[in-house]
Amino acid sequence: MANDQQKLLEHLEQVEHKAGEILTDREELIALDKQRNYDRVGMRALEKQSCDKTWITVGPLLLKMSSKAAIELLEKDQRECSNTINKIRSDLKIKVNELRDLELIPPVPGLMLTPMSYKEMDAMNQVLGRSV
Repeated sequence: MANDQQKLLEHLEQVEHKAGEILTDREELIALDKQRNYDRVGMRALEKQSCDKTWITVGPLLLKMSSKAAIELLEKDQRECSNTINKIRSDLKIKVNELRDLELIPPVPGLMLTPMSYKEMDAMNQVLGRSV
């Protein structure tokens, strides 16, 4: 009886740990998406202004740099945020399926679907008789 309770407790700890990882990843996704939006707003503001130099905050620093360099810096940060978001989203799908396995629930149907590549779409269009 005590052994069964120990196994149940270990199983519940695994479920809670995996659920905590999922929630942490979702919070990180939200924070990265906000950062990406801030980058987008900053780039638009810099594109509208006519000054050669601008002030920009990089972490705790306030720097004066050329507007062009600032836009490039924001674009780079936006690309990095997008890459990280895509990686977390793909890892999140796996973690959700692992959690569902621990909860003895079947996987979410269609969760692991990926979009068709251009080559696959071209092949489908040829099969369906549609011209490209």
